[in-house]
Amino acid sequence: MYIYNVTINIEETKHQEWLSWMKNEHIPDMLATGKFSKALMSKVLVEEEMGGYTYSVQYTTDSKSTLEQYYKVDAEKLRAKTNRFAGHFVAFRTELEIISEQ
Repeated sequence: MYIYNVTINIEETKHQEWLSWMKNEHIPDMLATGKFSKALMSKVLVEEEMGGYTYSVQYTTDSKSTLEQYYKVDAEKLRAKTNRFAGHFVAFRTELEIISEQ
Protein backbone atom coordinates (compact mmCIF):
# COMPACT_ATOMS: atom_id res chain seq x y z
CA MET A 1 0.00 0.00 0.00
CA TYR A 2 1.04 3.56 -0.73
CA ILE A 3 -0.01 6.97 0.49
CA TYR A 4 -0.01 10.00 -1.75
CA ASN A 5 0.34 12.88 0.72
CA VAL A 6 -0.41 16.47 -0.19
CA THR A 7 0.47 19.13 2.39
CA ILE A 8 -1.15 22.51 1.78
CA ASN A 9 -0.85 25.88 3.49
CA ILE A 10 -3.82 28.11 2.63
CA GLU A 11 -4.08 31.81 3.41
CA GLU A 12 -6.55 32.86 6.07
CA THR A 13 -8.58 34.93 3.58
CA LYS A 14 -9.41 31.85 1.47
CA HIS A 15 -9.42 29.25 4.22
CA GLN A 16 -13.16 28.59 4.62
CA GLU A 17 -13.86 28.60 0.87
CA TRP A 18 -10.92 26.27 0.23
CA LEU A 19 -11.84 23.90 3.08
CA SER A 20 -15.40 23.57 1.79
CA TRP A 21 -14.13 23.01 -1.77
CA MET A 22 -11.69 20.34 -0.60
CA LYS A 23 -14.30 18.40 1.39
CA ASN A 24 -17.17 18.73 -1.08
CA GLU A 25 -15.43 18.75 -4.48
CA HIS A 26 -11.73 17.99 -4.67
CA ILE A 27 -11.43 14.98 -2.37
CA PRO A 28 -14.57 13.36 -3.87
CA ASP A 29 -13.10 14.00 -7.36
CA MET A 30 -9.84 12.34 -6.31
CA LEU A 31 -11.69 9.30 -5.00
CA ALA A 32 -13.85 9.19 -8.13
CA THR A 33 -10.74 8.44 -10.22
CA GLY A 34 -10.92 4.94 -8.75
CA LYS A 35 -7.21 5.06 -7.96
CA PHE A 36 -7.52 5.74 -4.23
CA SER A 37 -9.40 3.68 -1.67
CA LYS A 38 -9.71 6.38 0.97
CA ALA A 39 -8.65 9.90 1.92
CA LEU A 40 -7.71 11.28 5.33
CA MET A 41 -7.62 15.04 5.83
CA SER A 42 -5.79 16.36 8.90
CA LYS A 43 -5.11 19.84 10.18
CA VAL A 44 -1.48 20.45 11.10
CA LEU A 45 -1.42 21.88 14.61
CA VAL A 46 1.99 23.54 14.39
CA GLU A 47 1.70 27.26 13.65
CA GLU A 48 3.56 28.32 10.52
CA GLU A 49 5.66 31.49 10.46
CA MET A 50 4.04 32.34 7.12
CA GLY A 51 0.60 32.25 8.76
CA GLY A 52 -2.45 30.64 7.27
CA TYR A 53 -3.63 27.11 7.93
CA THR A 54 -1.81 23.90 7.04
CA TYR A 55 -3.46 20.60 6.16
CA SER A 56 -2.25 17.16 5.15
CA VAL A 57 -4.43 15.07 2.86
CA GLN A 58 -3.43 11.42 2.56
CA TYR A 59 -4.84 9.34 -0.28
CA THR A 60 -4.34 5.58 0.04
CA THR A 61 -3.66 3.53 -3.08
CA ASP A 62 -2.90 -0.14 -3.68
CA SER A 63 0.32 0.14 -5.66
CA LYS A 64 3.01 2.37 -7.10
CA SER A 65 1.71 1.58 -10.60
CA THR A 66 -1.79 2.81 -9.67
CA LEU A 67 -0.23 6.02 -8.37
CA GLU A 68 1.73 6.37 -11.62
CA GLN A 69 -1.55 5.96 -13.54
CA TYR A 70 -3.04 8.79 -11.47
CA TYR A 71 -0.13 11.03 -12.48
CA LYS A 72 -0.51 10.12 -16.18
CA VAL A 73 -4.30 10.22 -16.47
CA ASP A 74 -5.79 12.44 -13.75
CA ALA A 75 -3.27 14.68 -11.98
CA GLU A 76 -3.05 17.53 -14.50
CA LYS A 77 -6.82 17.88 -14.82
CA LEU A 78 -7.43 17.81 -11.06
CA ARG A 79 -4.55 20.15 -10.24
CA ALA A 80 -5.87 22.65 -12.79
CA LYS A 81 -9.01 23.01 -10.69
CA THR A 82 -6.89 24.50 -7.89
CA ASN A 83 -6.31 27.58 -10.07
CA ARG A 84 -9.26 29.26 -8.36
CA PHE A 85 -6.97 29.54 -5.30
CA ALA A 86 -3.81 30.49 -7.23
CA GLY A 87 -1.51 32.75 -5.25
CA HIS A 88 -3.26 31.90 -1.97
CA PHE A 89 -1.69 28.53 -1.17
CA VAL A 90 1.49 26.53 -1.30
CA ALA A 91 1.55 22.75 -1.59
CA PHE A 92 4.04 19.96 -1.65
CA ARG A 93 3.51 16.31 -2.41
CA THR A 94 5.18 13.20 -1.07
CA GLU A 95 4.79 9.49 -1.69
CA LEU A 96 4.86 7.14 1.26
CA GLU A 97 5.11 3.36 1.25
CA ILE A 98 3.30 1.66 4.12
CA ILE A 99 5.75 -0.71 5.81
CA SER A 100 3.73 -1.79 8.82
CA GLU A 101 0.25 -1.21 10.17
CA GLN A 102 -0.66 -2.29 13.70
